[in-house]
Amino acid sequence: MEDAVARAFVAEARRLLTEDYLPKIERCLELLREGDLWWRAGAESNSVGNLLLHLEGNARQWIVCGVVGAADERERQREFDAGRGREPGEAELPTARELFARLRGTVEEADGVLARLEPSVLLERRRIQGLREVEVLRAVFHVVEHFSMHTGQIILLTKMRAGRDLAFYDFSEGAPRANWRR
Repeated sequence: MEDAVARAFVAEARRLLTEDYLPKIERCLELLREGDLWWRAGAESNSVGNLLLHLEGNARQWIVCGVVGAADERERQREFDAGRGREPGEAELPTARELFARLRGTVEEADGVLARLEPSVLLERRRIQGLREVEVLRAVFHVVEHFSMHTGQIILLTKMRAGRDLAFYDFSEGAPRANWRR
């Protein structure tokens, strides 16, 4: 029974990341103009571009590096600094297509880690982000809830900039049906 619960937890984490959040983000990027990618609602706000960098860094740090134990070279603050007061000679900012390709690649790597994860590993502890040690289960749960929160922010920013409904659900048959998968 415990094995079945652990496998169900990992399967749902994988589904949410790859079949729910990532396609919704992709839909948002299709609706944004390139100039909207780095727009911020205020000085203390993040742009969609920042959030994409942040999601990629977080999933890599917590699952790809943290769960597996690979070297972590994340520079978290750079994810939030991108697009702020650019200096002369600074490299061009990545496009939505480039950022999404990086995010998709990291999610695919994380999905691969999760696909190979044995249920018994979920209660093992790892030191992640310099924090105290956390169980692998907690690391996976953190990435999923973190991805959910920032996907919601990307959706809100997209609605603000695109000025339209994103039509994630089809209600034509009375009950909501997912409308973001292709």
